[in-house]
Amino acid sequence: MVYTDPAWALDPALGGPDPARADLEREVLGTGVQIDLGMWHGDAFVTEGPEFLDWVDGADALVVYRAQVTEELCDALSGSCRVIARQGVGIDNLNVPLLRERDMTSFHLPDYCVDEVSTHSLALLLALERQVCDQDRLIKAGGWGIFSSAVPRRLADCTVGIVGFGRIGRATARRLQAFYGRIVAYDPYVPADLMSGYHVGAVDTLYDLFRSSDAVVLHAELTDETRSLVDDEALAAARPGTVLVNAARGPLVDSAAVERALVAGRLAGYASDVFTPEDPNVDEVNRRLVARPDVVVSSHRAFLSGASERSQRTRVAQEIARVFAGGLPRHGRLS
Repeated sequence: MVYTDPAWALDPALGGPDPARADLEREVLGTGVQIDLGMWHGDAFVTEGPEFLDWVDGADALVVYRAQVTEELCDALSGSCRVIARQGVGIDNLNVPLLRERDMTSFHLPDYCVDEVSTHSLALLLALERQVCDQDRLIKAGGWGIFSSAVPRRLADCTVGIVGFGRIGRATARRLQAFYGRIVAYDPYVPADLMSGYHVGAVDTLYDLFRSSDAVVLHAELTDETRSLVDDEALAAARPGTVLVNAARGPLVDSAAVERALVAGRLAGYASDVFTPEDPNVDEVNRRLVARPDVVVSSHRAFLSGASERSQRTRVAQEIARVFAGGLPRHGRLS
């Protein structure tokens, strides 16, 4: 059983993955399964290239985190691999159409961190609304001033819009009802009747959502249809002073368009847990964004809690054990 890039296995003291950290996996799989915790070179996992493909050759099960499933990877696994798992919710790097074409069983974990991501989204949103980070920076730098930041608005008078009304979008809607006066959502694949059951109003287009919302929270999946969903055109429909939160996937947002909207004052703030590329510090536009006082960021950790990490690891191992025993994944099967 091969893990391509298990972040949970890294030990800073060792400078790489520690086999002793796979305790949950060994408890589920037993001593008869060999567990490989990634190819580590220097300061990063190797997840592509000839050496990587030679290394995964012969794996009976593959678990990917950020690694991309490609034609070359499938070729290397052909004849041995019985299942490929995505250790997370998103499936944009799993390449499901390719796996279906190759008749390779795959699954993901669509619901292990619903509580964590919806909570983190709300934390980012409220930090923007109440200028918490701006005040934090001011006071820690030796300043003080009740009115040194913008005067917050009363949220009970505001509308918040949710883009994507799946598991996490619905959980976020429940939390938002404690703060905002009205909630609307845009998701062309979810009927308005279902949204109504969550006391959420349906809007027909993304532009309608931006036109009617004071704050927008993104919870859409990343697909060809949603890539760069929030661009200049979408942001042009936003009310001046809108705040935007992305705790879903970096490529949903055109970072340059967000920067332009902030400069123009159409957006009053932006908060994001995700970027493209993953580390915003290696990209010029994202570096400018994160340096702005009206931007709040975190390191793609909205999913994270002790409970969610244990669940994620245990459930992946359980589903793979089920495949090794001759069955199929019970939850999250994609191909």
